[in-house]
Formats: sequence, C-alpha cells, structure tokens
Amino acid sequence: MQTVRTPAVAGLFYPADAAELQAQVEHFLECVEPSTEPPPKAIIAPHAGYVYSGPVAASAYARLRAAHDIIQRVVLLGPSHRLGFRGIAVSNMAAFATPLGPIPVDQEAIEQIRYLPEVGCLEQAHAREHSLEVHLPFLQAVLGAFKLVPVVVGDAHPFEVGAVLEALWGGPETLIVISSDLSHYHDYQTARWMDGETSRAIETLRFEDIDYEQACGRNPVNGLLWVARRKGLHCDTIDLRNSGDTAGPRDQVVGYGAYVFH
Repeated sequence: MQTVRTPAVAGLFYPADAAELQAQVEHFLECVEPSTEPPPKAIIAPHAGYVYSGPVAASAYARLRAAHDIIQRVVLLGPSHRLGFRGIAVSNMAAFATPLGPIPVDQEAIEQIRYLPEVGCLEQAHAREHSLEVHLPFLQAVLGAFKLVPVVVGDAHPFEVGAVLEALWGGPETLIVISSDLSHYHDYQTARWMDGETSRAIETLRFEDIDYEQACGRNPVNGLLWVARRKGLHCDTIDLRNSGDTAGPRDQVVGYGAYVFH
C-alpha cells in the first residue's frame, strides 16, 4: 500500500530536477526585498506554474525565513481542482514528497480534526491536486524540517473551514498557508481592477465579498478570513500581479496575490 504521496506536477508546474528546482526557488526568494516585520502567522499565496506565480509566492515565503527555527508545523489548505466533493479532505499518507525530499505528515494533527463532521479522508482529492503541491518546495526552502497538515477544501462554508483552522491554530510553531489564485482569464486591465477589489476585501477580512470569480481558492481563503476576524488579525497585501506581469500575454490573464496575517 502506498504511504507517500508522490509529486503529480513536477516537470509541469515546477522543475522535476532537484538542483534546478532548488536554484529556481532560491532565485525567487533572493529577489524579494527584506522585511523588518516579524514572521506572519498565516499567508495566502498563489499556486500556478512557477514561471507565472513563483515571484509572487516568494514575496510571502521570504517573510518566513526568520521563523526557520520556530515553525514546526504547516497547516496547508487549498481548493480542489480535479474532484468535486462536499466537505474537507485530509490524507492518511505518511509523507508528501517533492523532488527536494519527503515531508512527514502530522497524523496527530489530522486525528485532531477528524472528529469535525465535515472532515474526512479522501485520497483522490490529494492524488493529482496541484494547489498544495506547488507550495511544498517553497516551504522546504525557507523552513527546512517541518510536519505538514495537508487539507484539500471542497464545497465548505467559511465557518467549517474556520473550525479546522481554529482546532490547529497553535502558537508560533504553527504556520497557516492558504493556496489561491485570483481572477481567471480576463483582460489585463479588468483583472487588475478585479484583483484590487479582492485584495481590499481580503485586507478588511470581508469574506462575504469573495466568490469563485474573485479567487479559485475562495473556500479556504474565506475560512481564514472568518478566523482572522474572530481573532483580530491584521492583513497586508504584499504583492499583487498577474500572468501579464510575469510571463504571459495580456489578453487573458490570471491574477496572483500574496498576503500576510499578523
């Protein structure tokens, strides 16, 4: 029986060669201006191919370098692109692997949330899903060793996702990562306007204003915003671009934003 979730999009969304992947991620991180702020408790970052969204994701991940020796667990939530289902899917795999090596899954944390009525084990939701996988090499680069809680979110209400996050919130040892792109396949100017509005909604924790048109990861995003409002967190947009800014044409673009929560 398989016990390690192997990479599904290595060679497609990011390099399959470990040395090339490490070099690319480090390049993205080195291009980010250093920040004097403390490491965030939670981030939202995009999940497209690295050539498109890698620089934007790096702007959030670079903020975590100072927490290399502090963060021991990452709760990573992303939307389901390949399987429609109701609820929230965890995995029984012992590890999630990338070309940079395996990351152990925190099964104790998963058992902690399995009692929630909307949470269940659904390996099919994880097997080919890229929204979690593309974040793993960035996490390996900035954190080194850590345990992973991989969560794929299907059709779920903000308070249902929020219940998972609150159960695993922890202290400085726990990082929350939400995976989401923004608008899809509008022209450049329309996308800039839409993504600007979405960013303002995220900054002000207005999950009621974010739907699928605004963010493909709307369900995990809104779950974090629900919790952030309850806990009094403050959110900043630290990068907002689209594929027309990074590596693509401008007639049909995908939006990418990076957000930090303190």
